[in-house]
Amino acid sequence: MIEFSVIDWAAWAPGITTREQWQAWANAPWLPTGEDTPALSEVPAMQRRRIERLGRMAIQTACWCEQPDDGGQVPLVFASRHGDVARSMELLNTLSADQPMSPTAFGLSVHNAIAALYSIARGHRGNYLALAAGRATVETACIEAFGLLADGAPEVRLVVYESALPPVYAGFADEPDPFFAWCWRLGPADGPGTRLSLGWGAGGEDRPSEALPHGLDVLRFLLAGAPALALDADGQRWAWQRHG
Repeated sequence: MIEFSVIDWAAWAPGITTREQWQAWANAPWLPTGEDTPALSEVPAMQRRRIERLGRMAIQTACWCEQPDDGGQVPLVFASRHGDVARSMELLNTLSADQPMSPTAFGLSVHNAIAALYSIARGHRGNYLALAAGRATVETACIEAFGLLADGAPEVRLVVYESALPPVYAGFADEPDPFFAWCWRLGPADGPGTRLSLGWGAGGEDRPSEALPHGLDVLRFLLAGAPALALDADGQRWAWQRHG
């Protein structure tokens, strides 16, 4: 089991962009829909043009959680189950048509591209990493963040972001897949914020979710003030608890 505190949070999804809207959503959740894209005014226009919709969402929430005195050194964990898979599909379609692939598009399709774009745009010079771990991506990212805290980082920013699967992959979806992104500022369990614990063990049979994707279930747990949440994913039972 691991413990940490959520010092602050930010989130963005189509139709849910303010903290007040997210708090209302947590009490009566629904799947975000729409074609909205965050303005991302924190990033210069020339750099912003290279960032696709999913990246803008992720980077927007990371920007909202920045602190003026962090010096661009706070470790970052970017976590997405599928990443910008739509861009990868465009490259595969280009390849299947026997057309040359754009080196720029290829570079922006790798899983850590969004983290790299954020680092460049915001002058971040600290450690960052990007990971994917199936339906348990959020929990795996929290374990990674906890390791960074245990190594002495006073704070870690966790950015979780997902998008809809391209039609060719729709048959493999095992949970709803709306566009969304959120960021948590994580600190040691004995610090300020909402103290959470995360445990895990052998789980039951995974069942496709009919309501929310895994990542939004975890965000709702935090925002709604629920005392506990248990989720089965990838053969594990993930047990969240709130303390205090």
